Amino acid sequence: MEYTADKYDVFEKTPANYVPLSPLSFLPRAATMYGDRASIIYGTRRYTWSDTYARCRQMASALTKRGIGKGDTVSILAANTPEMIEVLWGVPMIGAVLNTINTRLDAETIAYILNHAEARVFIVDAELAPNTVAALKMIDREDLLVIDILDLQNADMPARIGTVSYEDLIAEGDADFDWSLPADEWDAISLNYTSGTSGRPKGVVYHHRGSYLMSMGTIADWSLPQNPTYLYTVPLFHCNGWGHGWTMAAVAGTIICSRAVTPKAVYDALADHKVSHFGGAPIVLSMILNADDADRRPLSHKIEVMTAGAPPPAVVLEGIEELGFNVTHVYGLTETYGHTIMCSWNTDWDDLGFAERAEIKSRQGNAMLATDNLRMVNDGKDVSGDQMGELLIRGNTVMKGYLKNPEATAEAFAGGWFNTGDLGVLHDRKAVQIKDRLKDIIISGGENISSVEVEAALHKHPAVSLAAVVAKADDKWGEVPCAFIELKDGADVSAEELDAFCREHLAGFKRPKKFVFGELPKTATGKIQKFELRKSVND
Repeated sequence: MEYTADKYDVFEKTPANYVPLSPLSFLPRAATMYGDRASIIYGTRRYTWSDTYARCRQMASALTKRGIGKGDTVSILAANTPEMIEVLWGVPMIGAVLNTINTRLDAETIAYILNHAEARVFIVDAELAPNTVAALKMIDREDLLVIDILDLQNADMPARIGTVSYEDLIAEGDADFDWSLPADEWDAISLNYTSGTSGRPKGVVYHHRGSYLMSMGTIADWSLPQNPTYLYTVPLFHCNGWGHGWTMAAVAGTIICSRAVTPKAVYDALADHKVSHFGGAPIVLSMILNADDADRRPLSHKIEVMTAGAPPPAVVLEGIEELGFNVTHVYGLTETYGHTIMCSWNTDWDDLGFAERAEIKSRQGNAMLATDNLRMVNDGKDVSGDQMGELLIRGNTVMKGYLKNPEATAEAFAGGWFNTGDLGVLHDRKAVQIKDRLKDIIISGGENISSVEVEAALHKHPAVSLAAVVAKADDKWGEVPCAFIELKDGADVSAEELDAFCREHLAGFKRPKKFVFGELPKTATGKIQKFELRKSVND
């Protein structure tokens, strides 16, 4: 008998045995199998999965009629409303790329993103119109189609700025529009901006395959059941809301939207809709725990919570679990589609004391199912135990790269791994615990703040000689920026004056919450010793 080594290589991909992976495939399945089940609830507005599928097809159809297609960028600046869910499908259905913009950004940064992304369409929540008008004046683009989201449930809605309303756009489209999955699962599906140490945001590009696998991995790792009820407290502009909108379609869940994340709004949603799952930064947990009695509602069911960012303080973790919440800590970056490491609970730990359980839950955890592998590396060598190293990640839920920035992309992927820039240790069973950040990123309320960007703003003040910004622990936000200021000889400025100056140059969440004046500690070569500053501010 003659043996052929290539006998398994004779097959070809055909439509019968190969379909590109995309989270877009979840939506028609949900509409077919669970068409009458609630998909999105927002105040008095309520949609089924059949409704959502039809509206997304109408959006895709309407955008096509207006000349939008493959590779075009559609940007949106909006609160967590149904529109932010619908664009998850309506935009990529035609091969366009969805760009969700942080609602807390200043006008100058919004303008930069619109220009850098070459946005063809800009969908704007009317509540955010004043800031948007300023951004639009900076870009001076007559070809940009601006669409207004007119939220009739919002009493403070300002005047319109666009040429068409979101609902009028939907009405232009065909609910039976013939859309298709991407020809290549490597095609871009979304564009998310994150601030790097340079202070300028970098455009992180996701692909369909990664978004599909992120959703499937979340279902497995978080043990999601069919038909959960999910409260969206995670901003949908942040890593596409961790991809949980796509995930909820896969399990035919019901998404509860809320414009504001306040103690009363959260308690009302949890109680009225019997919410089973939600995700959010540790600040949301603190808010729930410390709510006024008037805002609280009795909760008779267990609620699963996914939290990311700085580990919740032990006192918060203990208090929130006593209220009936089960907290799962995760770690991720914009470059990894959000959560890529999860502190999955091992039943072997059930009988441990609270202090031991809290210590375990403060760890970021192990690689999630969609994460191929991870390492902790120091000087190119793998380390574990108490040895500190940089976290490296590999897997399908790592970005395609940084838009229009091949140098930064190559640096991030050096050595065939994604170099996170985060320092930590690797415990037994490859459990990650982040200890510090190479790039001095401050995580405040789940949002990343570049210390270099804040320092650059402070250095613009004529009285400031040197500025160094580090993270200061905060019970509410997890971390907040603390600025150490060395003044020029003979100069004088107060903390109040610097705060007012920062208001003109930085988004609110990026402004330092404390100013410390004095000579900064330096090395022999003049480099500021930030580790000394961290020690002094958190001791």
